[in-house]
Amino acid sequence: MTTLTSVYRGGLRTESTHTRSGSNLITDAPVDNKGKGEAFSPTDLVCTALATCMLTTIGIWAEGEGVDITGMQTAVVKIMTANPRKIGEIQVTLIQPNLKATDAQKERLKEIAHTCPVALSLHDTVKQTVRFEF
Repeated sequence: MTTLTSVYRGGLRTESTHTRSGSNLITDAPVDNKGKGEAFSPTDLVCTALATCMLTTIGIWAEGEGVDITGMQTAVVKIMTANPRKIGEIQVTLIQPNLKATDAQKERLKEIAHTCPVALSLHDTVKQTVRFEF
């Protein structure tokens, strides 16, 4: 079964549809690459995928351990390189200042973030800098 479909809408904009749910998302080229920057860029979505994968995989483990991570947030910085134009670094900060977890559980959460499927899928030339505020 197809996971998603994407259509070029013109003006450096695409529309993608998630097959199972019917959810749609729009991408625009970023302003620094001839776009309008009115929506996520494709490289923004790579960064979003990394951050949300970390949260999701942490959430799966945390639920099984009885650790409540509700409200955990990420702050993401994307750093592009010029030649070739690509993502050079993704900085992710996971934020949950009042996390109620043991030190061992916090260490496990950190390991999970670093080994989520998206983190493991990114090319080695994309630096992943992950910080934890909990």
